[in-house]
Amino acid sequence: MWQHQSLQNTGSDRIFQNTLAFQIHNKAIVELLYKALLGEVKKMDMVSKLVASDLEWWFHGPPHCQHMMRLLTGEKPHNNGFRFEPRSVTAIGDCVIAEGWEGKAYWVHVWKLKNGLITQFREYFNTWLVVRDLRPPAWEDERHDSNTLWQSQPRDLYRRSLPGLLLAI
Repeated sequence: MWQHQSLQNTGSDRIFQNTLAFQIHNKAIVELLYKALLGEVKKMDMVSKLVASDLEWWFHGPPHCQHMMRLLTGEKPHNNGFRFEPRSVTAIGDCVIAEGWEGKAYWVHVWKLKNGLITQFREYFNTWLVVRDLRPPAWEDERHDSNTLWQSQPRDLYRRSLPGLLLAI
């Protein structure tokens, strides 16, 4: 019995390590995309390698704040020099969440990846975001008190009143 338990732990450790490696890889892809968009690496060549041509796109915010769409499509920017420099980047499963702010603009990006390619993008401008896992927790899950996976952490903007959204994944 002891040996059987040891094998189970080894298997679950391997699954955990594979999941962690997968999340680290996804996070690195999204960080590389931001570097390309900031001009730190060759922009359009890199963007086309990282983003699916049929990218699914969702936007929540004022229409004049759709800066990322202009950047990804190569449209001439009307953003007065708006730069997406993430203050935090977090990988959760096949999603990567980036958050940042510039001036009074606060943004959250949720990127979904499949096989190392960005296939879905959700952009939230001037909106607090809470990401929750709606699946019931498994009995061995350590998250007994909450299914919240991520929430906005706008350190310098905490006094602002912005609408909030719940994103279920």
